Amino acid sequence: MCRLCKGSRNGSLRKKDETMQKVKVNGQQIPQEAIQFELERLVRFYAEHGMPQDQVRAQMPAFVQKAIEQAIGAKLLIDEANKLDIPVSDAEVDEQVEKIVKQVGGREAFQNALKQQKTSEADFREQMRRGRRVDKLVEKAVAEVGEPTEDDIRKHFEAHKVEYAKGERVLAQHILITPDGDTQVSKDEARAKIVSIRERVIGGKDFADEAAAHSMCPSGKEGGSLGWFSRGMMVPEFDQAVFSMNVGEVSDIIETQFGYHIIFKTDHEAAGEADFEQVRDQVRDFLRHARRGEAMTAYVAELKAKAEIEVA
Repeated sequence: MCRLCKGSRNGSLRKKDETMQKVKVNGQQIPQEAIQFELERLVRFYAEHGMPQDQVRAQMPAFVQKAIEQAIGAKLLIDEANKLDIPVSDAEVDEQVEKIVKQVGGREAFQNALKQQKTSEADFREQMRRGRRVDKLVEKAVAEVGEPTEDDIRKHFEAHKVEYAKGERVLAQHILITPDGDTQVSKDEARAKIVSIRERVIGGKDFADEAAAHSMCPSGKEGGSLGWFSRGMMVPEFDQAVFSMNVGEVSDIIETQFGYHIIFKTDHEAAGEADFEQVRDQVRDFLRHARRGEAMTAYVAELKAKAEIEVA
């Protein structure tokens, strides 16, 4: 993920330090981070399933309230799973931990991450065990939810075709050089470095290799790839440049609040109507999520009826 995005590549549009309501469940306060987590997950889901950015912004107040409800539900599920003492084997925990180890890049990176979070592997394993216990509780609660039929998927698509329409988007890579400080000397040095990189790329050097070696954006590890993105997802200067470029073109030097960039545009898709076959799996996943959500809402409602909840 690159810092260029206005929010994040997963669609988060809300500042983490924004004050939210304080919530207590059975006398225990839910951390603000837990509500933020639920909010970001909601926004990411709807953004990845076709909701345009302007609609996401418009729906943000409703998403916040829904995030609070989901955080309450999550707390109730955790408490219920602990109360039922649902069994989770060491082998299951091992499997979850190994997935995380692979995701972060190996055992050494995993240990470094634990140190940064000031937690031990034993404590982390216990977190995984609690999480798996909740997963099993959820699986039990939605066990009888049926899969969407082909007819269900087609009907939903036809009724919401406009929502699945494709917006204009581009596929691009970039290289970012950030000045060491605010002095003119630092800025001149950073600009000189990006100019040299651009000259090498124009001269035939591989853009991805140059990005991996020199870019100061996290995307450099992936050859500078930003993936597909639509208008408005990047800061204005970058957005304007990349959407006006031709495919296969390397940009001039672009200055943004993050520093100096060059962009390599690799593809461009115009806006257009959604094709059912292209979005079928997306629609199916949405319906599956919605139905499982309904089942979980009913289950959590039963838990709420027995709990003391305070929202201030």
